[in-house]
Amino acid sequence: MTKITAIIPTLNEEIHIEEAIKSVSFADEIIIIDSFSTDNTVTLSEKYNVKIIKRKFDDFSSQKNFAIEQAKHPWIYILDADERVTLAVEKEILEAVKNPNECVGFYVRRTFYFCDKRVDYSGFQRDKVIRLFLKDHCRYSGHVHEKITTTGKLGFFKNKIDHFSYRNYDHYISKMNHYAAIRAKELHKRGDKVNIYHVMIKPSARFFIHYFIRLGFLDGFAGFLVAKTQAYGVLTRYIKLWLLNRKIN
Repeated sequence: MTKITAIIPTLNEEIHIEEAIKSVSFADEIIIIDSFSTDNTVTLSEKYNVKIIKRKFDDFSSQKNFAIEQAKHPWIYILDADERVTLAVEKEILEAVKNPNECVGFYVRRTFYFCDKRVDYSGFQRDKVIRLFLKDHCRYSGHVHEKITTTGKLGFFKNKIDHFSYRNYDHYISKMNHYAAIRAKELHKRGDKVNIYHVMIKPSARFFIHYFIRLGFLDGFAGFLVAKTQAYGVLTRYIKLWLLNRKIN
């Protein structure tokens, strides 16, 4: 019951993939679930002892749940390609699978980097995700910001992993566009409409929350960019929803 399968979902992650694989080298099995990358992600992955599965992307939860079903081992560690497991967290992982203390999953906190600058506030100071879990007790739900659903006991790791989420500003914008498109399709299927509140108030509120309430101003210009881009993501979501609604009217 102590063996681990590490799962890394990928789409054009040639910049990150090798370091991501190395950071989970402690795992007994590593699965790359790739959404048909058009760069060298797969070629670089093939240099390592990993299992590569290609699957068309539909949503984040379905992609990860599919990979979980392919895992050989009871414990799953999910790693986004832009994350790195630190040595301190690796030790906690190996200890947790030996002595889980009735926990079926474990939260880990992340140290966030934006354009190689560490961001300590802007809402990321409370960032935590479930990364290690027993596959028989946990599954993902949600299309964009997917979450683990479980009825079992969850634990916490003391140390943090590193999260190099946005390598530059263009990358940040492209991710916001991707998330906005997925969310807009969700809202469209639900029959939501767009009004002035969605395009004027909600984006401004998102900026205010990240920059002031979540102390983004303490991160300097990086904090301003985070707040600005979060607001842009909200606005883009509703612009895309408006365009989707027009196609059927």
